[in-house]
Amino acid sequence: MNLVRNLNRNRGRRATTAALAALTVATLGTAGAVASTAATSTTAKAAAAPQKKLIASSVLGSDYKYTLTAKRSLEDQYAATVELQVYKQKNGAWKQTDLVTVGDVDGWYWYPLGGKGAVCEFSTSSSERARLTVSLLVTPSIGCSYPEHYVVKNGRVYAG
Repeated sequence: MNLVRNLNRNRGRRATTAALAALTVATLGTAGAVASTAATSTTAKAAAAPQKKLIASSVLGSDYKYTLTAKRSLEDQYAATVELQVYKQKNGAWKQTDLVTVGDVDGWYWYPLGGKGAVCEFSTSSSERARLTVSLLVTPSIGCSYPEHYVVKNGRVYAG
């Protein structure tokens, strides 16, 4: 009789242990799924914002600042867009006055723009009709792009 009672008691303990184990797995699985969803959501947000690299910058006195920034394409991991930004000093801070795309949208290769020798030519001037010339590395085997010429008047960029 004691033997039967001990078997029933052990079965009850096994059933309780199995139920607790199942509950633990279910709880951890749900927590893991929530954590996984949160991580995926964070990764998706980070992936939605294009990666950027400052590839050149020029400050002329205290009046103008010019920057070239490469933005990685969201559609093609090997492509990039290069933007020329013009800033003017105003009340002690740099305020962007214009932004233009150098070449075509997604018309550059991402990897050469981050390497040594990415900028073949970036010439600027501080005159009121500032002339800018930009030439970038297409690939190491192709070499540099043809120079793009711009004129900056009153903080605005024009083809030149």
